[in-house]
Amino acid sequence: MNEAFGDAPLRATARAGANIAFIKYWGTLAGEGNLPLNSSLSMTLSDAVTVTTVAFDPDLRVDEIYLDGERPLDHRAERVTRHLDRVRAEYYPLHARVVSVNSFPAGTGMASSASGFAALTVAAVAAFGEGLPDPRTLSVWARRGSGSACRSIHGGFVEWHAAEADEDSYAEVAFEADWWDLRDVAVIVSADAKAISSARGHRIAQAHPFMPTRRELLQRRLPALKAAMLQRDFETFGALVEQESLEMHAVMISSTPSCLYLVPETISFLHAVRRWREDGVQVALTLDAGPNPHLICPAEHADEVQRRAEALAPGRTVVHSRPGPGVTLLEEHLV
Repeated sequence: MNEAFGDAPLRATARAGANIAFIKYWGTLAGEGNLPLNSSLSMTLSDAVTVTTVAFDPDLRVDEIYLDGERPLDHRAERVTRHLDRVRAEYYPLHARVVSVNSFPAGTGMASSASGFAALTVAAVAAFGEGLPDPRTLSVWARRGSGSACRSIHGGFVEWHAAEADEDSYAEVAFEADWWDLRDVAVIVSADAKAISSARGHRIAQAHPFMPTRRELLQRRLPALKAAMLQRDFETFGALVEQESLEMHAVMISSTPSCLYLVPETISFLHAVRRWREDGVQVALTLDAGPNPHLICPAEHADEVQRRAEALAPGRTVVHSRPGPGVTLLEEHLV
């Protein structure tokens, strides 16, 4: 070990949940930093998680990065290294060994970059052993790696504030995890990687002719959603969440090039949830930038929603989450 650090381990492990957005983040301002075109609101997920260990080693000459058991040598590794560079600029210029494992398929619209970069940020900072900055600062740092990662720093229901200045665009808790026992029943209808990444899709959205109107609508929709959550009014909440998701995908589909993420099974679920509501089941469907439906429902309807989802898509993986915690440090390490 380098004498400057003595026998300090320079290693930490963090666990972060992905999140599902009720008010979506789609489109970024020009430039670096993942500054969003609009504010958003999400739920951190308890059971769709990433665990990441970062071990800085003075003897390494390059970063060694392992994602779900593989060592990628493409843009994924470059993205991790660029983010580590941001942390190193605040601390020490040491290369790192990074091992990261997801509990769900990455790159399929399940917000693996959100949980991944939230966990990476906290593990990298903690590894230097100088304590963690405040949550607002952590959310800003995580956002620079992946926009929605700023929301996964926090638990419960999280609002991310849009701003033109880097330090002013951060996430904070809107409602604690125990405010409302909502459930997210996510169905993995496709684990294939997306043809157009979210990062590219955000850039494409900047030029969409509908975006100015969408941004105006969201200035009213976000407070309306928060009001429904304050009252735990699921009927109003669900209608807003589903409308928001369909509107975002309408923008995606009509972009140039078209970001068409939906598959036939996605459409089947869109029709099915309407029939289920006619049967008295409280459920709303939302989608992030991918084909996999997230079925949002109150806890008392969750078992029925999961039963119907499994019958509609037999053999598909179902991830059932409640509002989860923010990033946590773990004592056991992956490397």
